[in-house]
Amino acid sequence: MRYRKLGNTGLDVSVLSYGASSLGSVFREINETEGIRTVHTAIDNGINLIDVSPYYGLTKAETVLGKALNEISRDKFILSTKAGRYGEKHFDFSKKRIMGSLEESLTRLQTDYVDILLLHDIEFGSFDQIIEEAIPALQQLKQDGKIRFFGVSGLPLSIFERVLHQSEVDVILSYCHYCLNDTSLLSLIPLLEEKKTGLMNASPLSMGLLSSMPVANWHPADKEIRMICKQAADFCLEHGVDISKLAIQFAVHNKQIPTTLVSTASEENMIKNIVWTEEPMDVELVEKVLDILKPIHNKTWPSGNNEYVK
Repeated sequence: MRYRKLGNTGLDVSVLSYGASSLGSVFREINETEGIRTVHTAIDNGINLIDVSPYYGLTKAETVLGKALNEISRDKFILSTKAGRYGEKHFDFSKKRIMGSLEESLTRLQTDYVDILLLHDIEFGSFDQIIEEAIPALQQLKQDGKIRFFGVSGLPLSIFERVLHQSEVDVILSYCHYCLNDTSLLSLIPLLEEKKTGLMNASPLSMGLLSSMPVANWHPADKEIRMICKQAADFCLEHGVDISKLAIQFAVHNKQIPTTLVSTASEENMIKNIVWTEEPMDVELVEKVLDILKPIHNKTWPSGNNEYVK
């Protein structure tokens, strides 16, 4: 496993990290024992960053992850969780709730601190509250030693630009903006480097668009995006390759992206993902896939309040 620096945090993070949303049965009903084994397999094979949220499975993911991590030495992993989102439409970025949320997460995760605490999907909150109340709450938690670093997460790239111009955060978590069909995250890298802010990239499969499996009905992508991504996936299958493999290799290949989160509750899939990162990428095939995806390159979907949507 390769490791890269996460901004100015001093943390060396694995290029492939573990998104623990699957432990909350977000994508399919999971076997808890297999989920725990998947966490252990990830850490045993060099993955050292794990990201979760109370929202995933409505606290189930944190609970299962806590059971898995309870059996592992605390210095073996970097733990990231979130606050602010607790349901599909339940958001609370008040200082009181953030403080209480972290205490609840610490109990479920069976630890006395987290390495990173992120505000979850801030585009659904009030920007003024994020800047004036939520981020100061994170600063206090850092001073109190409950967290080591903090940041924000969300979909629209504009939210990161606004936050970084008005405040200082240690890290951001962006998803679906550095993958085969969308590399718009690269436009943010000069600002991140200027601010020395760490970058966590998530969902290199674009929430299942870049997969040989059927796309979930809840996926917000429009018909054109779905159709062209399926064309790319079918093209890869015709050449004997799973597009998921190319997608993960593409994401971890770029040295400007410190770490990429991939979620699974399958021990077999975890090992497969790790092996893929260590194999050479078929550059010629990637170029052909990028050409197929060109009509939808950087095409995304709206998320959050109108003030954030661009």
